[in-house]
Amino acid sequence: MAAARKPSLVLLILDGWGHSEQRQYNAVAACPGDHMRRLAARYPHTLLAASGEAVGLPAGVMGNSEVGHLTIGAGRTMDQAVTLINKTLKEDSFTGNPVLAQACADTLNGSGTLHFLGLCSDASVHSHLDHLEALVRLAAARGVPRVRVHPFTDGRDTSPHSGKGYVTRVASFLAKAHPDAAIATVGGRYFGMDRDQRWERVEKHWRALVLGEGLQAADPVAAVDEAYARGETDEFIRPTVMTGVAHHTIGDGDGVIFFNFRPDRARQMTRALAVAEFDEFHRPRRPALAAYVCMTPYDGTFDLPIAFRSRGPEMVLGRLFSARGLRQVRIAETEKYAHVTYFLNGGVERTYPGEERILVPSPRVATYDLQPEMSALEITEKLLACLHQGETDIVVANFANADMVGHTGNYEATLRACDTVDRCVGRVHEAARATGSLLVVTSDHGNAEQMLSTDSKESLTAHTTNPVPLILAREDLVGRRLADGGGLASILPTILTAMDIDCPGEMDGGSLL
Repeated sequence: MAAARKPSLVLLILDGWGHSEQRQYNAVAACPGDHMRRLAARYPHTLLAASGEAVGLPAGVMGNSEVGHLTIGAGRTMDQAVTLINKTLKEDSFTGNPVLAQACADTLNGSGTLHFLGLCSDASVHSHLDHLEALVRLAAARGVPRVRVHPFTDGRDTSPHSGKGYVTRVASFLAKAHPDAAIATVGGRYFGMDRDQRWERVEKHWRALVLGEGLQAADPVAAVDEAYARGETDEFIRPTVMTGVAHHTIGDGDGVIFFNFRPDRARQMTRALAVAEFDEFHRPRRPALAAYVCMTPYDGTFDLPIAFRSRGPEMVLGRLFSARGLRQVRIAETEKYAHVTYFLNGGVERTYPGEERILVPSPRVATYDLQPEMSALEITEKLLACLHQGETDIVVANFANADMVGHTGNYEATLRACDTVDRCVGRVHEAARATGSLLVVTSDHGNAEQMLSTDSKESLTAHTTNPVPLILAREDLVGRRLADGGGLASILPTILTAMDIDCPGEMDGGSLL
């Protein structure tokens, strides 16, 4: 009988758990639990940069879960999609993109109406309005007769009531940039950008886009004003159709470009609009589109044109441990499952030999402040079972609470979320200590540590540019120090040092141990 395998690494990623010296509305600092504080007091710890250039984003741009997990898994910093697209704008090569040019040509040969879908935001998390404006200018230059824009209002990575300003900006730009361009629908990202298999939300927005069903408004600014009057913030604006705009729905012969560069919240709507085999809800009709372009690769199973491709890292955490014959388990709930699998593996749909994945369903609630515990307790039970069964070498788990509840802006609920995570960390540490495993606790970006906007004094629902913690907990490391000045790219090289494993040359984030 083979000897039981003793786990050598447990990596916990506390999504949205940042650090701030400001204590007001800081749900991390005010967390009633003290397990994280006790770990930091006993074991080597430091703070890591998790935003801007440290994760391949433009300077000053807040981090996010996608780039955070990509950087952690790669052990190095890479230019992210927004940075690559921005470079094409600066170098004036955007207008020569062959995929975008072909979409314009196909639309000209079709109905002549080109639709742009995407998040109406300049937060650089899922999209940027600079990219939309460049697309509209390209359509005008290529002679596309009609442009219709379908903005998904943000309010999550931006202020909850900033949508009116963004919609106004887009409407004003369209009036100047193209002779027949207009906003055709408006709706919150809660509907059109769901990623949690809540297909009833996607269907509501799909019906506005394709069938023209839903609320109606005279113009997009009025649509946002009316939503605010109903008590809806930007994220939750119900899909609304502009009654005075001709060709406002997506129909036969039309072209569509989805300008989100981050894939996770673009997949479901793309599947509903452009994929033939679909049974998530009844589609009364499926437009025969002249073109459908994804800004970046959204899903390896989609046979759709892609405007911008980037080369991902060759060596990542999963491949490295698999090559050494180590068995690894990835655990997360639905909201963050793609992050500990797809993104941690370098943004590719690949499961390495010896890699097991455990998906714990996220609770079916409208917003997570209604259940701040989310599925953290179930994740912990799954993780502890892996440790006790003795069949796993590496366990990677994501706790989504601080981020997902932090996005609601509900401070008291976020306190409960952080306390839940803290207690789970305590339980995992106890088990890891008993097996002699290296417990690494870190985060991908900040959120819950800053829940009040310093500018507007309203709830801050967005991510932050604050640093995040890194703790290495193992008894032989007591008394050791971690160097300062690292970023998320330093996590994997540091882990490899602690595990006495040679770090591949391309993982140049630098060990802090």
